[in-house]
Amino acid sequence: MRQFFVGAAASALLAGFSGFAPAARAQEGAEPFALTILHTNDFHSRVEAINRFDSTCSAEEAGKNECFGGVARLASAIRARRSELDAAGRPWLLLDAGDQVQGTLYYTHYKGAVEAEFLKALGYQAMAIGNHEFDSGPESLGEFIRNAGGVPVLSANIAPEKEAALKGLVRGATILEAGGQKIGVVGLTPEDTWELASTGEVAFLDAVATVRGAVAALTAAGIDKVILLSHSGYRRDQQIAAQVPGIDLIVGGHSHTYLSSKEPAEGAQKPEGAYPTWVDSPDGSRTPIVQAYAYGKYLGEVTVAFDAAGNVVSAEGEPILLDHSIPEDNEISARVTDLARPLEEIRSRVVAQAAAPIDGSRDTCRAGECAMGDLVAEAMLARGAAQGVQIAIQNGGGLRASIDAGEITMGEVLTVLPFQNTLATMQLKGSEIVQSLESGVSRVEEGAGRFPQVAGLRFTWTRERPANEGRIIKVEVSDGAGGWKLIDPAASYIVATNNFMRNGGDGYALFASNAVNPYDYGPNMEDVTVEYLLSLGGAYEPKLDGRISEVK
Repeated sequence: MRQFFVGAAASALLAGFSGFAPAARAQEGAEPFALTILHTNDFHSRVEAINRFDSTCSAEEAGKNECFGGVARLASAIRARRSELDAAGRPWLLLDAGDQVQGTLYYTHYKGAVEAEFLKALGYQAMAIGNHEFDSGPESLGEFIRNAGGVPVLSANIAPEKEAALKGLVRGATILEAGGQKIGVVGLTPEDTWELASTGEVAFLDAVATVRGAVAALTAAGIDKVILLSHSGYRRDQQIAAQVPGIDLIVGGHSHTYLSSKEPAEGAQKPEGAYPTWVDSPDGSRTPIVQAYAYGKYLGEVTVAFDAAGNVVSAEGEPILLDHSIPEDNEISARVTDLARPLEEIRSRVVAQAAAPIDGSRDTCRAGECAMGDLVAEAMLARGAAQGVQIAIQNGGGLRASIDAGEITMGEVLTVLPFQNTLATMQLKGSEIVQSLESGVSRVEEGAGRFPQVAGLRFTWTRERPANEGRIIKVEVSDGAGGWKLIDPAASYIVATNNFMRNGGDGYALFASNAVNPYDYGPNMEDVTVEYLLSLGGAYEPKLDGRISEVK
């Protein structure tokens, strides 16, 4: 199979699909064809079970039945549902919407080989390429695809021709068979991946135009059932559904969105929308969208019914919570135990204590001040004090988990800061800092990772104004003596950040283009954070101080 791009003719699109034959069409008057799709997204290397903070579940928590997910439990749930569906004569597919990698020591140590191994072992039939698949560069992605052992790893909107490491490996779409029917599956990667990861010379194409061309090509070739496997985010998926006809289902990822049509129990996770979410298509039909949170905590399951012409007549289902009621697969569990042995010494080392839970949740850190953001930013500021650093800025998306009260282990710190970023310093004018903060709050509605967590700085902002049009209302800089002064647009300030942001990542373009005396080769962020925790001499007490305030 080969990748395809906007405007590809049907013959060119399908030329690489071995064994392709025109899709069998249901007989007129026949019962609707019902297809069940099992799906996951944003696994983020959570090979072991997680706790309620989405971090590795401890033995104590496991003893209290407080663990979720983990690849062994996921394998058991998939096997059980497939067996039940097979026994009932109901066709199914198993899909993943991207970001399999990055987030725990399993990725830090094994660089994606473990996730690829389990992708194949659990029987996935296709996976979309997410932005984090590029975190270690195109070479690492190429190795991941090879390790996946033939599982189609898809993205129709990337152009990898200039990267030899990806030559012949990236497919735009695949055609799967279930219940005697042909189903086209198109992959999609975030259009802004170039500023989120290490993409080398890979180009990223417009999602709407690409999907429109892909659907048209599949339809022209006789494929009347098309699934978009999209790592684009819940909001972007809705926009695509509203602009592109012919998509029968969008299986999404990227925004870590929990969807459910059930009323949540008290204290349970609240959904951001219905499962599925329906969007009106330009051709008068409606497109269902599903997503299943993240970290292997849920297994999504949606059943879509098609009429004889391939039109969707219904879609219903619900994510399955992978809690302690689902047993772990013994064979997979044993494999995980073997893989964990080299990691134990690193992650079990206790480095500090926390007097209370430290909130590093995605919802908090990408929308306002969060306790983990304060901790990491203060650590950066303290580490750079000897160099005269006055301000620290950390992207909320670089914080990947919370930490519970009690002992803080190195493994927990590495789960929060898994990217192996280093401390970077530079000088910027006050006006450039304000402009960068403006970019930082510009996509808060999407849950974008660029939201700024800060130290040595405080700011007031509002989402009531259009993005990049004055959302930042007031910015003050610490005077070093307990007071605050309005930032001087013309003055130069020494700023600490991480090397990813310093090089323009997450939309901080001015950090790359306007930095004076940049230095990107400082200590690793996890070591900076541990050093700060140790310097406090006691249990860390997380608290918010209002350094980021939103005017509503």
